[in-house]
Amino acid sequence: MAKDTPAPDARLKPFADVKVIDISNFLAAPMSAMFLADFGADVVKVERPGTGDEVRYWGRNKNGVGLYYKILGRGKKSVTADMRTPFGVEVVKRLVKDADILVENYRTGTLEKWGIGPDVLHAINPGLIIVRVTGFGQTGPYKNRPGFGTLAEAYSGFVHINGEPERPPLLPGFGLADSTTGLMAAFLASAALHEKRRSGKGQVVDLAIYETLFTLLGPQAIDFDQLGQIQQRQGSRLPFTAPRNTYQTKDGKWVSMAGSAQSTFERICQALEVPELVKSPLFSDNRVRLDNAKALDVELQGAIGKLDFEDLMTRFLAIDAPVAPVNDIAQIFADPQFQARENIATIEDAELGGPVRMQNVVGKFSETPGEITSAGPKLGQHNREILIERLGFSEAEVRAAGLEV
Repeated sequence: MAKDTPAPDARLKPFADVKVIDISNFLAAPMSAMFLADFGADVVKVERPGTGDEVRYWGRNKNGVGLYYKILGRGKKSVTADMRTPFGVEVVKRLVKDADILVENYRTGTLEKWGIGPDVLHAINPGLIIVRVTGFGQTGPYKNRPGFGTLAEAYSGFVHINGEPERPPLLPGFGLADSTTGLMAAFLASAALHEKRRSGKGQVVDLAIYETLFTLLGPQAIDFDQLGQIQQRQGSRLPFTAPRNTYQTKDGKWVSMAGSAQSTFERICQALEVPELVKSPLFSDNRVRLDNAKALDVELQGAIGKLDFEDLMTRFLAIDAPVAPVNDIAQIFADPQFQARENIATIEDAELGGPVRMQNVVGKFSETPGEITSAGPKLGQHNREILIERLGFSEAEVRAAGLEV
């Protein structure tokens, strides 16, 4: 290396040279841009003037400030522009000139209607990766249907198997389809980015919200194809391993437990001092246990119900039998493993007037770790920096568009 060549920064984040334009709303697509920002991408989020991303009004707030947006908007810069207007269209066109990735989740055909469809954007920047997240995708007979996470959870097949037998199917208690789509969209954007660096070409990534969750549902498709089997609701049980359930201790606490291997099941029985279960012909191996899962749960609950939580944990951990507490968020905040892994980050936020804690970046890189640089910004907080200083609009042009700077 020449003397005048600076040494590479070993701590530079993986996406430090990646520019992302986030023109999406709600949960799935914005979450994908959040993951990219966590690992260093320069993310500019374009929001509608006055209201911004609807997630700013989801869930709980503190002094009128939406808390969920502080997570989904973390690491991003917020600018306001109405993409239904010539000024908003021009903002997007200027932003994509040197961008690597654009993320959007409007209904099929909306960007084309506004004059910023893929053909227009690729004419400006042939290397642009356009990640399009919709309920049912850009193709197929349902492409024009409205779609969001709740619908996708049902449509994908997840809700059909979620809940207790003989009870109504249950939707999840959080945005499961949206969140898994956010993860997949970030992965697909990364894959497309790798291809761009090899070929120099951008492309369109077309992702329907139901697709990731459908893939994650396990062996349903192959079981139906090969055996004609349709998975039904079984509560917390699984159709491919037993035992697997939640159980209540003598002092009213809950634990989760699974015996995925024969040796694991035997250690569970050892910890609970019920060796007769291992010898029983009803529970001798996993396939037999699956046929008798309800009876097995009765036996296990009977043994667990005689033990206090601390006693049960001590017994299990002493012989490496698998068990975990059913934590609520207060328990998670106090848990030493979460603390040691730094799974909860503390970020200073002026809008909330002090520190705010949230889930940290997922995964540990040994050399180039991710980082939360800021909580979600105020609406339009970066208008001057982006619209005037980066894109070259005059202050008069910005103000004429009804925007604050």
